[in-house]
Amino acid sequence: MRLLLVEDDSELAAGIAEDLRREGYAVDCTPDGIEAEFLGREEIYDAVILDLGLPGRPGLEVLHNWRDAGLTTPVLILTARDAWSERVAGLRAGADDYLGKPFHTEELSARLQALLRRSTGRASAELAVAGLLLDEERQMVRHPDGAETQLTGIEFRLLRYFMTHADQVLSKSRLTDHIYEEDRGRDSNVLEVYVRRLRDKIGRDLIETRRGQGYLFRSRR
Repeated sequence: MRLLLVEDDSELAAGIAEDLRREGYAVDCTPDGIEAEFLGREEIYDAVILDLGLPGRPGLEVLHNWRDAGLTTPVLILTARDAWSERVAGLRAGADDYLGKPFHTEELSARLQALLRRSTGRASAELAVAGLLLDEERQMVRHPDGAETQLTGIEFRLLRYFMTHADQVLSKSRLTDHIYEEDRGRDSNVLEVYVRRLRDKIGRDLIETRRGQGYLFRSRR
């Protein structure tokens, strides 16, 4: 999953980004409202964490402009402006959730996970597909026989995206857009290597190659 973090407090942003990367997210960061609006329109994100008090352009205006342009990416507002009237304004502008500062990292993570579950149509907190259970905290996959396999950061991101979009044909460009930060590592040959490694760990029958289209993760073996 790839996130956009919009926060002008550089120390806070660095801490949040580090925590989220540790949890297996790819994170792009910007402190500026104008750049944030541009990135939200031009790049592909699974969710946005948006501060309101931004230089360049206020976060609420950025959010209004995204929604007016038809952008449906889930947005979690993270701000020190925590009065009930401001929460209402943010939600009416199109935010999906609202968290006031100061906050606990665990709550931010839990709210973000819930938001992503809703956006992908998941009801359960557990991610289980084709007999596999993905342990998102430990970044491991549990097999039907109970055995567990450790995943690297990219393998974890890739498997999580496959499992949340099971039975869908996913192009290589879509996969790289959602598992890499900015333009780092966006090479189809590198992606093929990670798909091959993932197949070795979870079974080659689960990930089908569709020539000229991409890959399909089967929900059933």
